[in-house]
Amino acid sequence: MSIARRVRLVEGLYEQLDLEISAFQDKTKLHCLAGCGNCCTNPTVEASPLEFLPWAFHLFLNGQAEATLKILNTKEKHSICHIYQPLNIVDSTLGKCSNYKYRGLICRLFAYAATNDKYGQKRLATCKIIKDNQKESYETTVAAISKGLYVPMFTDYYMQLSQIDFNMGNRIVPITIALKLALEEVLQYYAYRPFPSGLANSA
Repeated sequence: MSIARRVRLVEGLYEQLDLEISAFQDKTKLHCLAGCGNCCTNPTVEASPLEFLPWAFHLFLNGQAEATLKILNTKEKHSICHIYQPLNIVDSTLGKCSNYKYRGLICRLFAYAATNDKYGQKRLATCKIIKDNQKESYETTVAAISKGLYVPMFTDYYMQLSQIDFNMGNRIVPITIALKLALEEVLQYYAYRPFPSGLANSA
């Protein structure tokens, strides 16, 4: 399957998820705090290369893929996300995603999706900041989920992702490595192929 086709399928999955998360937020009133990048500064975050394929393709179309890969090759394996942009050097947890449109699946799911615990019960995977600062909404949401409120599931979305590209979708690595592998996939694909015509201005 071509890079462009895989990118369109991943983006279609994200559009579906964004609608579900928006509906979930409307019902629960849970939200990330403005300017909070606490989870983005966690160096243990892992992801699959496939979820960053749209980001890598976007950089390729704009002539930034090779330069970005060189930067990533200088970073430690467990560095914080390259796309994250701290707002100041004093507190790195204050910041934003520098390429929010192309953030990964893990970035979209966390705080607004659930996992199954060892008893098969749905458990909302969210951060301590939301639990502490939106305690009432969080507790109401947890109770509603136990009574059947729909919540996106990590396993469902990662399963759908893997159906697009089994190898790329099932390889879970530190986020810095995931970004590198996504860029390498795009660059290697087009090393002996012509630039994708008609897509130069689509990113």
